[in-house]
Amino acid sequence: MATAEDVDRTADDGPDGTVVEDDRGRETTATTDSDRFTRKKSVLITGCSSGIGRATARAFLAEDWQVFATARNVDDIEALEEAGCETLALDVTDPEQVARVVEETVDIAGSIDCVVNNAGYAQMGPLEDVATVDLHRQFDVNVYGPHRLTRAALPHMRAQGEGRIVNVSSVIGRISMPGAGAYAGSKHALEAMSDALRGEVDEFGIDVIVVEPGPVETNFTDRVDDELPEDERTPAYEALYELYDDAQLIGGGSGGPFASDPEDVAEAILESATSPDPPARYPVGPLAQYGLYARYLPDRLRDAVYGILRKLA
Repeated sequence: MATAEDVDRTADDGPDGTVVEDDRGRETTATTDSDRFTRKKSVLITGCSSGIGRATARAFLAEDWQVFATARNVDDIEALEEAGCETLALDVTDPEQVARVVEETVDIAGSIDCVVNNAGYAQMGPLEDVATVDLHRQFDVNVYGPHRLTRAALPHMRAQGEGRIVNVSSVIGRISMPGAGAYAGSKHALEAMSDALRGEVDEFGIDVIVVEPGPVETNFTDRVDDELPEDERTPAYEALYELYDDAQLIGGGSGGPFASDPEDVAEAILESATSPDPPARYPVGPLAQYGLYARYLPDRLRDAVYGILRKLA
């Protein structure tokens, strides 16, 4: 079996369906044209234990894809297995596990047509209160995780001559705000890497798409609250913490009027994976649609708006 590290070639290097070698003498198997039309398309999705990931797995399943749903604990995705998904344990911070899951996907499905990098969480709080170790953990999951999985999947996609990488970002990946520096920084990085990757792999028939939800009605918000600094809150930022609590009530994913449903995001992810000519970005929800315009405002004006909100908190 060729591992992800061994596969580094394009489908043009040899006849379809045969074992071919790259320029370093390493072997892999090219997908046949008949296989592309007879087999189910396959998708590997991270972070399927709840919310967007779970809804996305069900959306692909309803369209007759072979779905590989992953989570750190497979017990959390038993319902998806019962629904017809292949379920695998995956911690995106574990390089060996990432490589193994990609190989299992290819072995079972015969290909890996789409990767949805959905696993992630939000480390909130003023940057002075965010420990460096917590900042590193934020990037390990939200940035290095997608990078690990993408690196493992791309050689197989090149061998196939096609594929899709869908990175689930956030509206905050385009415009940051006080109290969200760690999370926004990770999503800004994911977006920048996606833009670079899109140009790098276009010649191989591989598309890279970013999905940018606003607030979503999931338990993601509970995890956000868990990640807020508690014992080491700097008193000087009391107004910022109060403003965060108010923002959660107005626009957060806990019943806020501007929150989208996970199914809305799943629909955008599915469309990005199936559209013949997908756009580079899919904003989802009213705050994502209209909030992006705020990035065109002068920095001083955006800062002034925050100053007003801080005084009102």
